[in-house]
Amino acid sequence: MNRSTEMRDEKIGKLLWKFSLPAIIGMLVNALYNIVDRIFVGQGVGFVGIAATTVAFPIMIVMMATTMLIAIGATALISIRLGEQKKEEAEKIAGNATVLMIILPLLLTLLYLAFTDPILKLFGASEQVLPYARDFTHIIMLGSVSGSIAFGMNNFIRAEGNPRYAMLTQIIGAVLNTILNYIFIFKLGLGIKGSALASISGQTVSALFVLGYYFSGRNLIKIHLKNLKPQMPIIFGILSIGFAPFAMQIANSVQQTILNKTLMVFGGDIALSAVGIIMSIATIIFMPIVGISQGAQPLIGFNYGAKQYSRVKETLKKSVLFSTILGLSGYLVIRAWPYEIIGLFSKGDTELTQLTVHAMLTFFALLPLIGIQILCSSYFQAVGKPLQSTLLSLSRQVLLFIPLLLILPHFWGIDGVWRTAPIADVLSIMITSTVILWEMKRLPKNSPLPTEESSAN
Repeated sequence: MNRSTEMRDEKIGKLLWKFSLPAIIGMLVNALYNIVDRIFVGQGVGFVGIAATTVAFPIMIVMMATTMLIAIGATALISIRLGEQKKEEAEKIAGNATVLMIILPLLLTLLYLAFTDPILKLFGASEQVLPYARDFTHIIMLGSVSGSIAFGMNNFIRAEGNPRYAMLTQIIGAVLNTILNYIFIFKLGLGIKGSALASISGQTVSALFVLGYYFSGRNLIKIHLKNLKPQMPIIFGILSIGFAPFAMQIANSVQQTILNKTLMVFGGDIALSAVGIIMSIATIIFMPIVGISQGAQPLIGFNYGAKQYSRVKETLKKSVLFSTILGLSGYLVIRAWPYEIIGLFSKGDTELTQLTVHAMLTFFALLPLIGIQILCSSYFQAVGKPLQSTLLSLSRQVLLFIPLLLILPHFWGIDGVWRTAPIADVLSIMITSTVILWEMKRLPKNSPLPTEESSAN
C-alpha cells in the first residue's frame, strides 16, 4: 500500500497510532531540550539560573512561533495538495517554506543582538538575573536557523507519510543535548553558557539529519532549486494558514512576559524560578498532546482534500479521546508525586519547592481537558481555515488568560496568578466545544467513496 492509498484507505485508529506515536515520542524528546536545560541549570547554577532561562523563554517562544508560522502552514497545504494528487504544487510549497525558514530566523537574531539588554529587561530580567540571561540567550539565538530547519522541515517529512524518520531526527538531537549538558556544566564548568551550547549543538545535529533525508533520495517531496524562488501567492497561503499557531505562540510570549513581570511584583526572583519549573513540566505534559495533533493533522488534511469527510470526523474524535487520556495521565502523575518532580529542579531549596508544588497543583487543575482546545484548533489548521483556527488559538491566551492575569492578583495576591490558568482553561474549552460542534454539523455525513472502499475502513 503506497502512502497516498494508505492515508485514504487504512483504518483511522491504526493510522492515527502510526502517525501520532512517533510524533508523541519526538515531541517528548523535543521537550527534553527545555526540561533538561532547567534541571541541569537548577542543579549546576541554582535558582538564579532557572530564572534566567525563564526570562529567555518568551524570546525562544517568538523563535518557535516564527518557525511554526511557516512549517505548520506549509505542512497543512502539502497534506491537502497530496490528497488532491497535486505533487508538483506540494513541492513548490515546500521549496518556498524552506527559504522562509532561513531568512526569518536570521532577521530576528539580528534584531535581538541589536537590542539585547532592553529586550531581556522587558521580559522580566532583574539586575541579578540579567548577566545569566544574556549569556544563555546570546548562544541560543546564534543557533536559530538550525533550530528552525530541524523543527520546520521535520514537519514536511511527517506530512509526506514518514513519521518514524521525523521522530528519529528529534531523538538524536535531544539525546545529544542531554549528554552535552552534563559534560559542559559539570565536567567543563561552563555554567549556563554550557546549557545553551548543548541546546544548539543538539538542534544542529537534528537539522543535519533532516537535510540528509532530503539529499538521500528517499523523500516523496523533492526540494528543487527552481522552487526556492519566493512566489507571493504560495507565501501568502503558507502564512495565512500558519498564522493561527504563530499568533498563539506570540500570545504565549506576551502572556509569559506579563506573567514574569507580575511574578516579580508579587513574588520576586524565586517566584520567577517557580514558574520556570512549572513551564518545563507543562512542556513535557503538553508535548504528547501536541504530538497527537501533529499526527492527526496530515490525516485530516489529506482526507479533507480527498473529500472523505467521515474519515475527517473519525480522526478528530479519536484524537480528542487520546489527548484527554494523556492529559488525565499527566494530571494523576503530578498529583501523586509533586515533591519528587519539583525536587529534580530545586537542589534542596525548601522554599522554592513548597512554592512551586502549591503553584503547580493549582495551575494544572484543568489539565485533563486541555487537549480539546489544542486538537480542535489544530483541526481548523489542517483543513485550511485560518480564521477559525486563529480565533480558537487566541481565545485562551489573549481573550481570557491575559485579562485574568492582570486582574486576579490584585484580589488574591500571588495565588491569583496560579488560579488564572484553570479559570481561563474552563472558559476556553466551553468556547472551543461550541465552535467545533457547529463545524462538525456542517460537514457532509457520508464519505463520497464508493461503498466497497468505505466498507474496507
